[in-house]
Amino acid sequence: MRSLTFVFGTGRSGSTALSRILNAHPDVLSLNEFMASVGDASFPGGKVGGEEFWQALFRPAPHFERMIRSGLPLPEFLYTRRPGRYSARTTGIPALSLMVLPHLTDDPDRLLDELGAAVVRWPERGAAEHHRALFGLLCARLGRTAVVERSGYSTGWAPGLREAFPDAKFVHMFRDGPDCALSMSRHPGYRTISLLREIRTRSGIDSFADLTPEHVRALPPDLAPLLDERFDPALVRDRHIPLRTFGTLWSELVTEGTQFLTRLPADRRTTLAYENLLDHPVEELSRLAEFIGVAPLPRWLDTASTLLDHGRRGSALTLPAAELAELRDTCAPGMDALEI
Repeated sequence: MRSLTFVFGTGRSGSTALSRILNAHPDVLSLNEFMASVGDASFPGGKVGGEEFWQALFRPAPHFERMIRSGLPLPEFLYTRRPGRYSARTTGIPALSLMVLPHLTDDPDRLLDELGAAVVRWPERGAAEHHRALFGLLCARLGRTAVVERSGYSTGWAPGLREAFPDAKFVHMFRDGPDCALSMSRHPGYRTISLLREIRTRSGIDSFADLTPEHVRALPPDLAPLLDERFDPALVRDRHIPLRTFGTLWSELVTEGTQFLTRLPADRRTTLAYENLLDHPVEELSRLAEFIGVAPLPRWLDTASTLLDHGRRGSALTLPAAELAELRDTCAPGMDALEI
């Protein structure tokens, strides 16, 4: 592994397309939704052995399992499109298998087996060292040299990743506020996030670890079932959630991401605006390639341009004038932060 870069941001900003573009580069190991898949579980405190580290990568993510069992899978769930030996209804889908490995290979079960056979034999060491070894193992297995991890809804991960990997680089990717907020409002994952935030606010807790049975009993009947092992997907799909909720969320995330970026050394940070990527794909991807330490290969640049969807731009302009004005107002703090 020659370099390590994290692409972070709000999500719904073209970042999934960016993962596909990066995966098409012969030197880039594109870790699609790695942090979203394994989360804090893969960063236990102190030193752990290979078996414990592997279990953190293998153990299914409970929140994603609930969504699948409830008939509300996310479009980012690649494994469920071409199922292998694992199922959310029986075995559970390993965390690495749901979105990370199917992005890299047509046979994610086989790659999972190969990784597991190696990782369980690793010695005790810190989580960051285990991750570096895992990334190196994948690079060697797939013939890549530069690692780029990209997860949606990932601004919260950035400070911890900076602490764990002080030599890593960071790319803050964002999209026009109203367009991004509108996309969030139509996505089952972000609709679920907004409802869980409401549950936390109503319960007066900072973390779901603090949620008690008394808190749950006090919730209204259209929210409490979301905490069950299986729930009616209509509770998420059909609930009216004001569009301004997502404009506020976008502003919070963009402001948080911008503030984090300003604290990094200049040579460890850059930004990528989705609209700039659409307008100037060759220039923006060439700049990005040089930042992460790979060559902007002409054939790769040609392929990348075909993976960009120009139809998503300006979607918020179809809203009624009053609704668009309100959405722009809630997105204003984030837009101001991006001017810094």
